[in-house]
Amino acid sequence: MTTTKKTASKKPGDAPAKKTPQPLSSVRGMRDILPADQPYWRMAFEAAQKICDAYSFDRIETPVLEETSLFVRGVGKQTDIVEKEMYSFETSGGDKVTMRPENTAAICRSYIQHGMLNQPQPVKLWYWSSMFRHERPQSGRYREFWQFGAEMLGDEDAVVDAQLALVSWKYLQSLGIDSVVRINSIGTPESRLNYRNALVAYFRPKRSRMSDEDKKRLLKNPLRLLDSKDPLIAEMKMEAPQIVDWLDEPSKNHFMQVLEYLDEVGVPYQLDPFLVRGLDYYTRTVFELFETNDDQSQNQNALGGGGRYDGLMELLGGKETPAAGFSMGIDRVVSLLKSREDITPPSEQTEVFVAQLGESGRKRALALFEELRAAGIKASESFSKSSIKTQMDNANRLGAKWTLIIGQKEVLDGTVIIRDMDAGTQEIIDAQKMIQELKKKMIQKSAEAAN
Repeated sequence: MTTTKKTASKKPGDAPAKKTPQPLSSVRGMRDILPADQPYWRMAFEAAQKICDAYSFDRIETPVLEETSLFVRGVGKQTDIVEKEMYSFETSGGDKVTMRPENTAAICRSYIQHGMLNQPQPVKLWYWSSMFRHERPQSGRYREFWQFGAEMLGDEDAVVDAQLALVSWKYLQSLGIDSVVRINSIGTPESRLNYRNALVAYFRPKRSRMSDEDKKRLLKNPLRLLDSKDPLIAEMKMEAPQIVDWLDEPSKNHFMQVLEYLDEVGVPYQLDPFLVRGLDYYTRTVFELFETNDDQSQNQNALGGGGRYDGLMELLGGKETPAAGFSMGIDRVVSLLKSREDITPPSEQTEVFVAQLGESGRKRALALFEELRAAGIKASESFSKSSIKTQMDNANRLGAKWTLIIGQKEVLDGTVIIRDMDAGTQEIIDAQKMIQELKKKMIQKSAEAAN
């Protein structure tokens, strides 16, 4: 005899079966910066802060949202950023806004809006901010990405260009990354127009071999061909005219001065006659930084770059104001730091772990922890755990040098057990003298380590 399993039939009025919600993921091209990566990000940020303090740059933060027209006018209508990559939308109030794809135009807007022209020039500003571009996600490139940058606004002297290249190179050096500066001059808009005509004349006979994207560049913005990642274009451009031959005399002299300053301070550089950068606002000096140990092909990604943009202020409605700057791609810098076995971020090692037994011990331990924190001693705890074994395991995992243990007996006696985690020894001390005794032991252990 066979039996069949009966299923409950659904009756009218029964509640619908509950669906298990699907787990959500981050938006494509965005990502979480997890705790395991934070030491590298902190290392990169602190190096930026330190070098900018040393060179007297003041920090600035601009809004994530700006008027769309700021980037259309500043970056250029025919750039890839404006044509294809911006996150732009219209607000409920009818404002057309864009999530910043870069920060130089925004900083110039701030310079104009807040009357920084009236301050001693050059105004030296630095930032550490996230940017947004709707690019194709790939290794080391995200749609939300972070940049560290510095700008010097209000001075046209060649020493400004050289110092910015120096600061960006020194920044990477401070992180243990050897780099080289690839540098070029693209002259003034007038000299660039003559070069543009020569470039079009060179590439036009080769048009049939180009991709649709590069044909469009040839028509609208031929200098962008020099940025093309297409290997065929990279091969074609090797015989292309070089912009240095079309530079006006003041631009040539300016560029020579920049190189002389770099020679003076020992910044390694390579002349790159086809370097133009991807934004329309650049004039005269342009440069990019590459790891010296990396593949030296034309397709490698720059860690950062910058240059001079003397006409940008006027495009944004300000007075004629020379300026220059650079930005570093922090996502790529951090990725490089993580890949290097010889680079280790400084650890935030726990000095003291606070362990507790029983409810009265836990209450007293809370207060002891605050005393340690107020005394500037790096401490950790697991107050939610009651097992002393679990707490001691956590102390070992965190690399604590000492563990303070307090239970009901210690609370009644006004004492604390202090355990030396390396030696495995422990002693009982007066709770009132805990900070004093700990600091004494720290000094003693530091002296032993030094010897």
